[in-house]
Amino acid sequence: MTGFRFVNGRVVTPAGILDGAEIAVEGGRIAAIRPLTTTEGAIDLQGGWIVPGFIDTQVNGGGGVLFNDEPTMEGIAAIGRAHTRFGTTGFLPTLISDVPSVIARALDAADAAIEAGVPGCLGVHIEGPIINVARKGIHDQTKFRRLDPEMLALFEKPRRGKVMLTLAPEMATVEDIAHLHKLGVIMSIGHSDADYDTAVAGFQAGMSAVTHLFNAMSPLQHRAPGVVGAALDDQSIYCGIIVDGFHVHDAALRVAIRSHALDHFMLVTDAMSCVGVDVTEFDLHGRRILVRDGRCVGEDGTLAGSAIDMAAAFRNTVNRLRLSHADASVMASAGPAGFLGLSAERGALAHGLVADWVQLTHDLQPAGTWIAGTRIA
Repeated sequence: MTGFRFVNGRVVTPAGILDGAEIAVEGGRIAAIRPLTTTEGAIDLQGGWIVPGFIDTQVNGGGGVLFNDEPTMEGIAAIGRAHTRFGTTGFLPTLISDVPSVIARALDAADAAIEAGVPGCLGVHIEGPIINVARKGIHDQTKFRRLDPEMLALFEKPRRGKVMLTLAPEMATVEDIAHLHKLGVIMSIGHSDADYDTAVAGFQAGMSAVTHLFNAMSPLQHRAPGVVGAALDDQSIYCGIIVDGFHVHDAALRVAIRSHALDHFMLVTDAMSCVGVDVTEFDLHGRRILVRDGRCVGEDGTLAGSAIDMAAAFRNTVNRLRLSHADASVMASAGPAGFLGLSAERGALAHGLVADWVQLTHDLQPAGTWIAGTRIA
């Protein structure tokens, strides 16, 4: 058993915030969290924080690597290395709309990464191509298609990790959505122009979330609630949100957050390859994407994912949305863990869970990342 002692700071646990603590780790899991018995060998947090490791369900790239360009185990490892520096201890490498052969490679790459023990890889997120051209965002519309037999076949094979699929329910039948649900595919509505009834039908067939709430989906109007209204009306639905000050107005997010329990919101980055490297532009499916003033945009001004990391998302949630550190932690860790069906494994600093945590400075900058009790950043 290994003990980690933290002094002069706060530790966020489900039971409350502790002023300093000792975390005992055995076999990569938390054996105990208790008050300090001694300060010998303790890490001085200098007024900082220990919070559960961040779980990001939407990571297109990082470290100069875009998953679409490198749908391989090595690509996943490189993306993971870029994001663990910022406190991410669990992530889904995310493939933007592409052809079936590339999707198959991405699914296989996630299996290989998990088998090889790539730190943090929990599975894979396939975002598109079963989406609506009316809400395409930066996606390549030449790749779009309905949920046809060729696409369904890609998800028949059992996988080692979690498989998340973002699709527009109007591009599929409820029978096919229900079939994917039975296969264990975790489905989210995104890039959709569905009306309220179609979105609700998708949820009833097994879809359980919306991808980047408010962005690339039919909006909430008083006579046409759309996807946004359907999601906020159903307390069981998980909502991914990008808190970067560009994708959604802070006030809109604050209003949305009041509609659900906090553990049904998930901070996501939607990060592109620029995270963790100093670049001013990159290529996406042959399109030039500019990195300007903290955001990624096409030359026509269309948002193209984000340049944010999870530590920044956490920081913005505290500073911009005015949530407590404990509440922000729920959205960065417990929420996504619950969405992925991993609450018994991850998402909190509690007995029996995997020993994943992040050290943050007093101003919430990342200062250290531990996965399964081992410091990796």
